[in-house]
Amino acid sequence: MTFKRKATPFAVLTVAALALTACAQSDREGDGGSTASGDTKDTITFGAAGAPELFDPFYATDGETFRVTRQMMEGLVGIKPGTAEIEPELALSWTPSADGKEWTFKLRDGVKFWDGEAFNAEAVCYNMERMFDQNEVAAGGPAGYWADVMGAFKSDAANALYQSCSATDASTAVIKISRSTSKFPTALSLDSFSMQSPKALKAGDANNVTKQGEGFGYPAYSKAPVGTGPYKLDKYDEANKTVTLVRNDDYWGDKAKTAKLVFKIIPDEATRRQELEAGSIDGYDLPNPSDWGGLKSSGNSVLVRPAFNILYMGFNPAKNPKLKDLKVRQAIYYALNREQMVKTQLPEGATVATQFMPDTVSGYNKNLKGYAYDVEKSKALLKEAGAEGMTLQFAYPSEVSRPYMPNPQKIYEALRADLEAVGIKVTVVTAPWNGGYLDTVDNGGYDAWLLGWTGDYDSPDNFIGTFFANLKANDFHTSATSYGAQLSTDLQAADAIVDEAARSAAYEKLNQQIMEEDLPGLAISHSPPALVVSNKVKGLVASPLTAETFSSVTVSK
Repeated sequence: MTFKRKATPFAVLTVAALALTACAQSDREGDGGSTASGDTKDTITFGAAGAPELFDPFYATDGETFRVTRQMMEGLVGIKPGTAEIEPELALSWTPSADGKEWTFKLRDGVKFWDGEAFNAEAVCYNMERMFDQNEVAAGGPAGYWADVMGAFKSDAANALYQSCSATDASTAVIKISRSTSKFPTALSLDSFSMQSPKALKAGDANNVTKQGEGFGYPAYSKAPVGTGPYKLDKYDEANKTVTLVRNDDYWGDKAKTAKLVFKIIPDEATRRQELEAGSIDGYDLPNPSDWGGLKSSGNSVLVRPAFNILYMGFNPAKNPKLKDLKVRQAIYYALNREQMVKTQLPEGATVATQFMPDTVSGYNKNLKGYAYDVEKSKALLKEAGAEGMTLQFAYPSEVSRPYMPNPQKIYEALRADLEAVGIKVTVVTAPWNGGYLDTVDNGGYDAWLLGWTGDYDSPDNFIGTFFANLKANDFHTSATSYGAQLSTDLQAADAIVDEAARSAAYEKLNQQIMEEDLPGLAISHSPPALVVSNKVKGLVASPLTAETFSSVTVSK
């Protein structure tokens, strides 16, 4: 599903470790915190690349909307700043049953929604049931994150991961799921699963999603949601292209240090840079890597995020039968001078990938050495496979820049030259990212293509599970291979292992199998994206999940 290529928290713990670690207190719980002083501005202005379609995060699917809603909304679990690890947020702790199917959440006391309603276990269960019970229109589109994580909705409850929620007392909610999985409760850190006021959800008929032409229609609630976070929505001025949030003075934890947070919508990246240098905005996301040096020399701070992504070359053996031969796939890998590509086309800190996940994810196999650049070995393997001079239709996207692929055409040209150097005849194909490219990949229209993934949360299932676990519907068309069915079965079995150490070991073995025996595609590189702020900005912590929060930020006058 294309919404996941968005962008984008922690290696799942053992049952015993969860019981201990989950009792940690959030760093935000304190005496109210400090706010802006006479030396700081009362407004932060951040340059956004796009406008939010709505403000109910449950129906959102894009990074620009989540950038706004995560300042306003909170979930049961949050993300520790600067990492992909989850930490207590509205829940203080979470404890699983022995089989991993029942989770007991102890909730924070004294939390209120902006409308004055109490946050408690009944509110948690109302939210879970609200998300579970979607109409056909919502289930078929905007409620995509629930479908991705939970598998199904109430109308198909037998196939859903989520089963029920019960409030045993005001501060205890028990959530039951159908099977143990590495993504629970980690996936609850997603912005889509934020807690919202039951009173406001009911009054606003929040689930009344309708079909409107090629898009969707949302109820009035989606423009005026009610959460618990440190900022709340003030107004969305479509004419002036600004979204203004104001400090929630009744927030349960440390109050936001700056009274207002404004997102100024500036689609053009060059214009965002000009506005930063002119002082009309205080920062913006994803500066072009080629601009990093100039931005720094102008006195700005380029905050580089830890890489939590993967760029890969996908294969479609159903379209090009030669790709069914492991020797051909290996030959293509050996042909690529990835070290050179990373050095010349990606920002500082990028690395060559050895597998389809970054090294911070549980299950990463540290013993995998990766495929070296070896032209002669590539040619020999092609000869052994009877594929000398083979033709490969190879595609890349246009009109897009992604954290793992800042300039798709330049990366493509570097890899294409490597393929042609070993005698492969490359047929060049390109299409706009949202104008046919993603759909063509999904529909199996290319032999090989460039694509990538920024993790939604820290779970091996969110990486290799997303790519290969669904045998009937994955971009790599592993159903056309001899190994696809077994790989799918093995991935689902690994995800269901309750013990963290055993699960991690299973995923390490699977990573080795994928890279050495199956090779459904080629893991290319990991690239650290960045955001840039003026030197007057203090307190912003770069997130590997691109999930920065602004309540700790101040801007000097």
